[in-house]
Amino acid sequence: MSYGIFSYSYDILTENVEYEKIANKVRSLLHGNGVDGGLLLDFGCGTGTLSFLLEQKGYDVIGVDASEDMLMVANEKKYEENSSAMFLCQKGEELDLYGTIDCVVSSLDTINHIDSIEKIEKTFSLISLFMNMGGIFIFDMNTPYKHKEILGDNTFVYDMDDVYCVWQNSFDNIEQKTAIDLDFFIRNEDDEFYERYSESFCEYAYNPETIIELLNKCGFELINTYDDYSNNPVNAETQRMVIVARKNKTIFKDELKCF
Repeated sequence: MSYGIFSYSYDILTENVEYEKIANKVRSLLHGNGVDGGLLLDFGCGTGTLSFLLEQKGYDVIGVDASEDMLMVANEKKYEENSSAMFLCQKGEELDLYGTIDCVVSSLDTINHIDSIEKIEKTFSLISLFMNMGGIFIFDMNTPYKHKEILGDNTFVYDMDDVYCVWQNSFDNIEQKTAIDLDFFIRNEDDEFYERYSESFCEYAYNPETIIELLNKCGFELINTYDDYSNNPVNAETQRMVIVARKNKTIFKDELKCF
């Protein structure tokens, strides 16, 4: 999936995201599991906001995203941040790095945008392939509860100074996916009128137990799960689940049918 006009409004529409809180929690989880620095992969980095914060906390960062438009914004911000982060345009199932990494972070439901279990398995396999033994993988997912009860068949309106966005969702219970339709009204540079743009994409609701099974299959052991970026355990009404895993064995390409 590749964002277009959404990329250029993304930072405005996510102003309420507590990136500093996420970065602090990620740093705490990595430190608590023995990864105090090294090379960090920000998978699904978007416009790079979290990448820059994690770089400031002592990690060398590679950001990967499937959207060229998102990465164009990230690279523009890179110079403003005086950052050394590297940004690569790749899909998870085609991940190809130049060397090994010490940890991986994937935030804001990137995994939910992958449209099949097979592609998630290949993504996890490639993350494992490029990760050093003992490396830590931290990622979050929107839960099936959130898809059904919060996102599904609801409409959200964002009224910002320069952007007006209508966000309409439709949940398919059979396919377990939420279709998302966005209508943007963006103020013209001359400040005289708004121009309308539309985008559509999907998120997929995956069973957490299935995801954990895939982690095990791809050489990871589960460390813990959390209710969002807190210290609280997952419960029946958890909307965002954070999963922490450690690479505990080497997986070779010929062991995996997804290669």
